[in-house]
Amino acid sequence: MDRNTFLAFAATAILALTCGCGGERKIVVGSKNFTEQLILGEMIAQQIERCAGQPAERRFHLGGTLLAHQAMLAGEIDIYPEYTGTALMTVLKESPTGSAQEVFERVRTAYRERFGIEWLEPLGFENTFAMAVPVDLAARLDLQTLSDAAATGFAFRLGVGYEFEQRADGLPGLLKTYPIRLEGAPRSMDLGLLYKAIQQGQVDMVAGNSTDGAITRMGLVVLEDDRNYFPPYEAAVLIRQHVATWFPGVRSCLEQLTNRLDAAGMRLANEGVEAGRSSVAEVASEKLLRH
Repeated sequence: MDRNTFLAFAATAILALTCGCGGERKIVVGSKNFTEQLILGEMIAQQIERCAGQPAERRFHLGGTLLAHQAMLAGEIDIYPEYTGTALMTVLKESPTGSAQEVFERVRTAYRERFGIEWLEPLGFENTFAMAVPVDLAARLDLQTLSDAAATGFAFRLGVGYEFEQRADGLPGLLKTYPIRLEGAPRSMDLGLLYKAIQQGQVDMVAGNSTDGAITRMGLVVLEDDRNYFPPYEAAVLIRQHVATWFPGVRSCLEQLTNRLDAAGMRLANEGVEAGRSSVAEVASEKLLRH
């Protein structure tokens, strides 16, 4: 096979993979492995099916950020929801400086140039880390901020997700900014087990997320990040460039979700799924119909 024949063959193969031979290929939507990501992933898939008329394959529960990112680079998924601060520090390994808009522009430019991945405009809410404690402990120690927690001298039993313990925007930097005293090593666990652990009295503080439904359901107190340690974490949809090229209607359909979601609404949606009142598919469908 000469060089020109090989290139023609390769181009045909790539075309078949990307365009799906007449649109038969399913667009693969991914998500990480916590409730909000499942809801957002399902919303994206349903929006593609309803608005663009394209079949969407769901590949959820991908684990942490780096696993989801590698799945995008490998072509195992085409679209998934991500957060600006997470991308900036975990994937790009950059410092969390600048406004929310500046951080968004930095990650959008870097992802486009380095990975061939497009960031659509933010969905309208931020999901930052939330250091939460039981209300009775907050009252007893007079805790309102993370600086209060560091100043009290109380030895907290801390529960964290596996990723938070190693992230550049996670535990090591947090403890440098706020020298909180800990009782023993932090207890690492799956994100879904954090709130069960604090409910059962196994830990005194958890590194959750600001839109976690359990925070409202359990009446936990989120300690203010008064030294602005955490960067902006605006939620947005990531899409591989070839999908936007071969299925242009998909991008325009997903852009309809821009600025349509808010943190309070996501907290209620997460709480509904976690409490077992609604399925992920039901919540996603309800939010799409509402917006």
